[in-house]
Amino acid sequence: MQIIRDPQSLAAAVKALKQSGESFAFVPTMGALHAGHMALVAEARKRADRVAASIFVNPMQFAAGEDLDRYPRQEEADAAMLEEAGCDLLWMPTAKQIYADGFATAIRVAGVGERWEGEARPGHFDGVATVVAKLLIAMQPDVAMFGEKDFQQLAVIRRMVADLGLAVEVLGVPTVRDADGLALSSRNAYLSADDHRRALALPRALEKAREQILAGEPVGPVIAAAKQALIAAGFLKIDYVALVDADTLEPLESPAGDMRLIAAAAIAGTRLIDNVRVVSDTVSETRSPPR
Repeated sequence: MQIIRDPQSLAAAVKALKQSGESFAFVPTMGALHAGHMALVAEARKRADRVAASIFVNPMQFAAGEDLDRYPRQEEADAAMLEEAGCDLLWMPTAKQIYADGFATAIRVAGVGERWEGEARPGHFDGVATVVAKLLIAMQPDVAMFGEKDFQQLAVIRRMVADLGLAVEVLGVPTVRDADGLALSSRNAYLSADDHRRALALPRALEKAREQILAGEPVGPVIAAAKQALIAAGFLKIDYVALVDADTLEPLESPAGDMRLIAAAAIAGTRLIDNVRVVSDTVSETRSPPR
């Protein structure tokens, strides 16, 4: 695996890949890799001849008081995991290389980026959209892989790519979970064994809510019950639990078509997000992303 740290070497490597005529998939990450990231790499290998990844903890998507300084960093272990998974190229830029002196541009995605995480973490998606656009422009992949655990982020990136006309296909990869059901996340490292056990209330509340909604129970009381289950488990701050349209992320008061139950809540000082797909039989299960 080729490890690149400077923009000039990256440009040369990308040029060589393009000239080879081989297809090229890209997996952007913030490091602290786990099986969820490896699922992205595995899917990328199915979709392209060559696979590249990046590791960059993006300061632009962390607000003041968030966990930028303590976000897990383990470059050597991450590089070993990527190489073992069959990654061909790893780019690890510095913040100075991504955001040069005088950097003054931000990309804002309205609509799908405004509610939920957009409200709970103002400016977060501006940072995400900006850095992902820069990474995609630098890497020029044929396809880029993103996990569905960050479902709203996936929607924001799809909208941004479509609106800017970037020549890349954005693919979502299903959430990878521990055997007990907790969605894998780099922030799970913050949880003690007891915190992890109590955090299981999050996926369980979403799964129960899905069953109830598909059984015909009214959405409002189902959502209220899910929030109460989180409170009972020790989640002290609930940013949102909602049933939303899978394309627009707009809230739904009754089931219709392809939906997601989404949630964000904090336990023992660690903020977790999760979502589950909910499909009504009123329309086809397959719906194309925005173009």
